[in-house]
Amino acid sequence: MEGSATDYHSGDDYTVEFLDYRYRFARTDFAQRVAAAAVRLELVPDRDLDPGELDDLVALAADGGIEKPSSPLGAYLATNAAELDGLHADPLVYWLRKLVFRGAWLDHRLKAGMLDVSFDESSGAFAYRMPTDQAPVVDVAPVPSWAELRFTD
Repeated sequence: MEGSATDYHSGDDYTVEFLDYRYRFARTDFAQRVAAAAVRLELVPDRDLDPGELDDLVALAADGGIEKPSSPLGAYLATNAAELDGLHADPLVYWLRKLVFRGAWLDHRLKAGMLDVSFDESSGAFAYRMPTDQAPVVDVAPVPSWAELRFTD
């Protein structure tokens, strides 16, 4: 697949493909996006993750599993993989990757001037729209929650 102006690229450490898009990420960019996705899915509390926890989440998102956990979080994710994947119709790895892709897709379009963003202070939500239109074009869709199986340290 040949890269195009519609592809996101921050580095060559990780690649996520979805439909006709190929997004390539630098290690730090990918790790930050994976951590944010794990918080959004309520898999981990909203806090700074230690390097081992971050490495384990990155391995899960990039490789689909954690071969050698580097942290208690990684051990928890590896030990409880079947239960975590069975909680919703789509597995945890699918949602981590989807949110990484979705965030990069939005960022790429914002940087290219293809979308504008506004923030509604009363709801705490962002709205994305075409620069020439006031109607929202991207509704940041709800995501499932892993709160009942959230890792707690």
